[in-house]
Amino acid sequence: MIVVMKQNASQEEIDSVVRRIEKLGMQAHLSNGEERTIIGVVGRTQPVDRYGFEMMGGVEKTVPILAPFKIASRDFQQENTVIRLNGVKIGGPEVVIIAGPCSVESREQLLETAHAVKEAGAVILRGGAFKPRTSPYSFRGLGLKGLELLAEAREETGLYVITEVLSADKVSLVSEYADILQIGARNMQNFALLEAAGRTNKPVMLKRGMMATMHELLMSAEYILSQGNRRVMLCERGIRTFEQYTRNTFDINAIPALKQMTHLPIIADPSHGTGKWELVAPIARAAIAAGADGIIVEVHPHPAEALSDGAQSLKPEKFAQLVSEVRTIAEAIGRSTWQ
Repeated sequence: MIVVMKQNASQEEIDSVVRRIEKLGMQAHLSNGEERTIIGVVGRTQPVDRYGFEMMGGVEKTVPILAPFKIASRDFQQENTVIRLNGVKIGGPEVVIIAGPCSVESREQLLETAHAVKEAGAVILRGGAFKPRTSPYSFRGLGLKGLELLAEAREETGLYVITEVLSADKVSLVSEYADILQIGARNMQNFALLEAAGRTNKPVMLKRGMMATMHELLMSAEYILSQGNRRVMLCERGIRTFEQYTRNTFDINAIPALKQMTHLPIIADPSHGTGKWELVAPIARAAIAAGADGIIVEVHPHPAEALSDGAQSLKPEKFAQLVSEVRTIAEAIGRSTWQ
């Protein structure tokens, strides 16, 4: 249920509603819009006495939320969530471009890539310091050293940094170095990790699981949101189907569908969505046309030598061409890109 306050509701009236919600053993989540405050009521499955709330001072009406995800739903918040990183806004009219190597392999490799993607138009640098791999014998990242190199690249280029955190006990460590925490597809339903990320003030990019429905993705986002962290973005990165030509099947439907269901920003990952560098640009263009708020793309100066995901990594010159194409698409639908 949500409690819609009147346009002229006082702070004391809002506080009174919050106290009543908490007295009933539930949680109150406030959404302060331009015209009025909406209070989300979560934490209880039994029916709530809506009439009792509607009789309170400053309350305009109550509305039941039918979706199982409450805070993430459009019912709770109509306006798009905009995540701010100083001057950069994720979820606003500008499309955000995130790029970098799958894994941080060395100082030289990371810095070369960071400068290249910065010059091409990226505003956020991606790079894995801790890598979840299917095989325990594959390269699994440089760990703390990788985080330190990402921080150095940020210092040199001015790019913000996004990197993956694999477990709840590493959230604090990764938060010291990263501007955005990434929770990967394999951890989409790692609820302890989701709640730990929700207790930080760091933006979180939550990737859709390999066989997860959109509702399951939104329920996972709800774990983060329910802990108080509202700086959450979702990432469509392809799902597993019977098709074997591509690494995954990129679900272009998910972008406009999620836009209808949630106010959270949507990022597209055409690299994992296809697994083939030749397909990255077409899917990136399609994702922006479908309404994605940004793309995250893997770039490597020497893909043939990459320690992970070389087949889906773009060379810097191909990435620069992609950025130009994305800008054209963005402008055609009334948007622009951060530069």
